[in-house]
Amino acid sequence: MQSILLVDDEELFRGRLARAFTNRGYTVFQAGDVDEALAKIKENRPEWALVDLKMPGKSGLDLIRAAKEFLPLLKIVVLTGYGSIATATEAIKLGAHYYLPKPADVEDILNAFEKDSDLPAAPEPQEFEAPSLARAEWEHIQRVLNDCDNNITAAAHRLGIHRRTLQRKLYKYAPKK
Repeated sequence: MQSILLVDDEELFRGRLARAFTNRGYTVFQAGDVDEALAKIKENRPEWALVDLKMPGKSGLDLIRAAKEFLPLLKIVVLTGYGSIATATEAIKLGAHYYLPKPADVEDILNAFEKDSDLPAAPEPQEFEAPSLARAEWEHIQRVLNDCDNNITAAAHRLGIHRRTLQRKLYKYAPKK
């Protein structure tokens, strides 16, 4: 049975992906940051890892570097909402197998893992679809809220908006794109 490590600081997103992979028969391990991910890699030795680039503390690039030193055959796909050609190139140089922009569904992720590793893995510029402004705002709010330990008042203060405005934004569903 194939095993995969999901590394993303967004717990809700990571949980949805974990359920989707579990339903497809994969053994799934989850981590919310680089240190937790390295511990899971050393303990479980997964075949695949899906890594978010931007996380609190160390970045996904740090994880790729450390994971490849410990487990050279680990196949890593980078998934991020903050994609650029420079970071894609850096991730590939460090040993990532492929680089996907968010949003991506499970099929996109599986296709990325199964691509021939002898081919260039950096995405072509026309493949990258920038997230909508609403999606970028939602992700930024979620990161700030996470940094504030889900304290709405503190997050609103950091964002420079009124607490009630933040509550209204959080009450809405996340944008699809």
